[in-house]
Amino acid sequence: MKIFINGEMKSYDQNNLTVFDLIVEAGIENKKYAIECNGHIIPKSEIKEKYVKEGDKFEIVGAVGGG
Repeated sequence: MKIFINGEMKSYDQNNLTVFDLIVEAGIENKKYAIECNGHIIPKSEIKEKYVKEGDKFEIVGAVGGG
């Protein structure tokens, strides 16, 4: 399966990949983040149930503190 994450194409052999799996791969599951799929924000309450589909385009943004 091929998807896009932050403009970069990635390939996965796994067909039952969830959005939460992408968050874990990015290493931000315990941080503040926002995720968009195909132009729509995905609520955190849905990321463990939403499955990734061929060609999906994700934007994943992690919060950065500072001042």
